[in-house]
Amino acid sequence: MPSKPAPIKKPPKKEPAPKKEPAPEPAPEAVPVEAAPVEAAPVEAAPVEAAPVEAAPAEGGEAAPATEGASVAAPAVGEAAPPAEEPKPPTPPPEAADAPAEEAGDAAAAPADVADADAAAAAAEGPAPDAPADAPAETDAAAAVPAAEDAAVPAAEAEQPSDAAAAPAEEAAAAAPADEAAVPEEPKAPSPPPPPPKEPTSVPLELAVEDVSDTSVTITWRPPETIGNSGLDGYTVEICKEGTEDWKAANEDLTISCRYVIKNQTTGDRLKIRVVAMNPAGRSPPASHPEPVLVKEVGERPHIRLPRFLRQRYVANVGDKVNLTIPFSGKPKPLVTWTKDGQPLDTKKVNVRSTERDSILFIRTAEREDSGHYEMSVKVESFEDKATLILQIVELPGPPASVKVLDTWGFNVALEWTAPKDKGNTEITGYTIQKADKKTGDWFTVLEHYHRMNATISDLIMGNTYSFRVFSENKCGISEDATMAKETASILKTAIDYKPPEFKSHDFNEAPKFTTPPSDRATTVGYSTRLLASVRGYPKPKIEWIRNQMVIGEDPKYRQMFTEGICSLEIRKPGNWDGGVYTCRAKNPLGEAIATCKLEVKQPPVPESEK
Repeated sequence: MPSKPAPIKKPPKKEPAPKKEPAPEPAPEAVPVEAAPVEAAPVEAAPVEAAPVEAAPAEGGEAAPATEGASVAAPAVGEAAPPAEEPKPPTPPPEAADAPAEEAGDAAAAPADVADADAAAAAAEGPAPDAPADAPAETDAAAAVPAAEDAAVPAAEAEQPSDAAAAPAEEAAAAAPADEAAVPEEPKAPSPPPPPPKEPTSVPLELAVEDVSDTSVTITWRPPETIGNSGLDGYTVEICKEGTEDWKAANEDLTISCRYVIKNQTTGDRLKIRVVAMNPAGRSPPASHPEPVLVKEVGERPHIRLPRFLRQRYVANVGDKVNLTIPFSGKPKPLVTWTKDGQPLDTKKVNVRSTERDSILFIRTAEREDSGHYEMSVKVESFEDKATLILQIVELPGPPASVKVLDTWGFNVALEWTAPKDKGNTEITGYTIQKADKKTGDWFTVLEHYHRMNATISDLIMGNTYSFRVFSENKCGISEDATMAKETASILKTAIDYKPPEFKSHDFNEAPKFTTPPSDRATTVGYSTRLLASVRGYPKPKIEWIRNQMVIGEDPKYRQMFTEGICSLEIRKPGNWDGGVYTCRAKNPLGEAIATCKLEVKQPPVPESEK
């Protein structure tokens, strides 16, 4: 039994709908007609270009059903005719999405040319309610198809108030052609493209044998040229004995490195080797070595690689630790021997430890006796290589053998000395000369790093006596002791006969002369004043003051002074009679000089009250 289509939103109406009559009782359900699948018999619909035929409304406002095998759904009572263009069907709700699809499938399954089946289905359902039985069909079967298209859309979109109203819609949906009754479904989102297929990598490149020993084979290779989108998980190294095809993996776990050592092999076996790159897509084509590899120690001539600092003399101090490592090469493992000055080593003083790649010469505490020529020999079968190193153990030198004072002159001393007897097992690099004053006894360095064995010491102080000593110097430093000269050097004072130079004394005798004569002055009665003058002469001249041609002498009213060529006359509280001409006379054995000035004594002003 076909299910009812889900309610769909009603399209807008052009005219207001009249009041509907009560719905009649529902018609009996029609027996569904099984139709062939759509794929077996496609429906041939009538051409859409045919003009739609409007069904005449029957009495009572309901449309008459179509005859001649074509069922046409009529619009509800009082509803307006549907518009000419079909509205876009809205998306049906999820719960009712399957019902239209089933009805559409049933309608599509029915072949269009089987008219008797459609008529039988319409007769089984019975006539529509309130429809007159004698409603004639106005169109033929070809014209009924467009009418069914126009009538099916409003019937499906209209809201059905009751079961009686839904029955005509179901009949119209069942009677309509399959292409027109099916409701289009919502388009689904496009499905994502399938992922690209995983591909293995290309073959690893440049597989080569790096080294071969009696129990192992070391191989190297380069990554594949094409890795692909699946990446690279690692490599598998596979081996197989020559003459068989029993390939086995040499590594339990995948290796990321492009170098691998195949261990625990039997000497004399010939191995076929290949490398496979692995990723999620599987194995790559194998990279095979072109020839089987013989597991055997490859012979190599011995060779000693003497370090650069040992190619010349190696110098160490007494008491130092000597640890020398000398690398070598050769296969199989070479035989290493050491000798000192052509004799076997003393194992109590010198220790030797040899490995497959180097040999170590070790001396815990070096002594001067350990110095010498050490020879190292490396031998493989009939091949041999030798290297010689010179070990020199040095210490501080001894002092010079003797020091002499050869000569002393002026402020200089000449010294001479001889080389030390013990040079410290190395050459002397210089000497240090010191001096000491007999008065203080303090030693001062005069020369250092001096290479000659004679020297001249200068800039000595007159009257002092000096002692001298000399130190030796080598690579280790300055000798602990010094050799002092037995003689001392005295710088004597020489006698000097001093004669002062003769010179003629200057004659300072001079007749008196006034350099500054006294000047005229004016004063007021009762106010003291002073007359000044400067005079020069040798011997010191005698000064006399004269007032109005009378020698003043020892008059207490006047005070006379003569100091450093300045002569002065002080007049104490002069009166009206103290004015006049004053004369200063300077006299000595060589002559005399006279200077004159005037003194005016004024009366003080009288107040107007006294006048």
